[in-house]
Amino acid sequence: MEIRNKANRIRLFTLKTPQMRAFHFSWFAFHICFFGWFGIAPLMAVVRDDLGLTKTQIGNTIIASVAITVVVRLAIGVLCDRIGPRRAYTWLLCLGALPVMSMALVESFEAFLLARLAIGAIGASFVITQYHTSIMFAPNVVGTANATSAGWGNLGGGTTQILMPLIFSGILMLGVNEALGWRLAMVVPGIVLFLCGIGYYFFTQDAPDGNFETLRARGELPAARGEHGMGQSFATAARDIRVWALFVVYAASFGVELTINNIAAIYFFDNFDLTLATAGLIAGLFGLMNVFARTLGGIFSDLFARNSGLKGRVRWLFIAMLCEGIALMFFSQMHVLTLAIAIMLVFSLFVQMAEGATFGVVPFINKKALGAVAGIVGAGGNAGAVAAGFLFRSESLSYQQGLFYLGVAVILAALCALVVRFSPEVEAEESAAYRNAAGDDASGALSLR
Repeated sequence: MEIRNKANRIRLFTLKTPQMRAFHFSWFAFHICFFGWFGIAPLMAVVRDDLGLTKTQIGNTIIASVAITVVVRLAIGVLCDRIGPRRAYTWLLCLGALPVMSMALVESFEAFLLARLAIGAIGASFVITQYHTSIMFAPNVVGTANATSAGWGNLGGGTTQILMPLIFSGILMLGVNEALGWRLAMVVPGIVLFLCGIGYYFFTQDAPDGNFETLRARGELPAARGEHGMGQSFATAARDIRVWALFVVYAASFGVELTINNIAAIYFFDNFDLTLATAGLIAGLFGLMNVFARTLGGIFSDLFARNSGLKGRVRWLFIAMLCEGIALMFFSQMHVLTLAIAIMLVFSLFVQMAEGATFGVVPFINKKALGAVAGIVGAGGNAGAVAAGFLFRSESLSYQQGLFYLGVAVILAALCALVVRFSPEVEAEESAAYRNAAGDDASGALSLR
């Protein structure tokens, strides 16, 4: 799929162009999705007491919250190829709001588990965000655009940890008890998700020159594939070993971030004897690094590409993954609060840069099956979170031990980055496209104009 008139600059402070409207709406939508997806995580200490949950049951809900996302992410990328990211995002946000608000009706572990399972579907929003920015921005800035939109979306993991306890506290000030308070708190992100879905439909478009249906009517885009074509697109991506290498890499980066989002607040609450609000604030620092960390991953990916082409992008991905694993192992051994916070921030920096570096590579794997590639790699993040969830559901394994083993797994996963190779022809083609898009300004930096 060849999309024309992609933007070669990221002009942050404008909404006049369709490229920048897609950029800002996509990161904001993904950001809001975190409030529905992980809004309950910073309130888990209250939920645990209210529903009488065991550590194993909490672990099962953590797994449920990310398990269904694997399946939905695999499908949503192919769906974007078919109906376009605008309609795909609208449907996901509006339908995803329903199980978020249904959390107010939960009265048992089983109902809570099912609600978290259903809510996990909105995690597929990440794939649409990356798809939309990938077709809106040129090769010289696509790594930065993907990393920034995803990073500011992932920032929702941090703001959720901070704001949800405040929303909960505000509801309690109205005279509501804790058992009802956490349920009502989850209604708030559900309403916002629905409104965001409506806004996405009316204020964005699929591509720089219009929506997919318009482009197809003008003959500027191939006709939408039927079920057979969609399956073929997925099969093409699935046969590429590089896609599965990136699947593993993303499992060990975004999958780890999702895991930390789920356990950070209760980890600090239990291990350092903090209040719920303080534990949520510290846990929120991990996600707040997304303000710049994932963007840095994309910027470095574009800079490495400037000097070394696609090989440079892959080399940078390996470096970021290796540093992530080492930092995580150190974090697991911290028993002093200040040191734990400091090492957590270093770890957060590298895990998010690794995520940005991953999707600095994804747009170049197979442009004709971009949605399928993005979907499979994106699903890797949730598959990694599911696998990591089993480390934290065992009564016999401490959180510190689980984090250490997770760090070892990340280092091993980093080796998969080296599997990603490109033919000399593709290297030459993409280097030429980079130079053409960059023109006189090959910096790929964000523009403030």
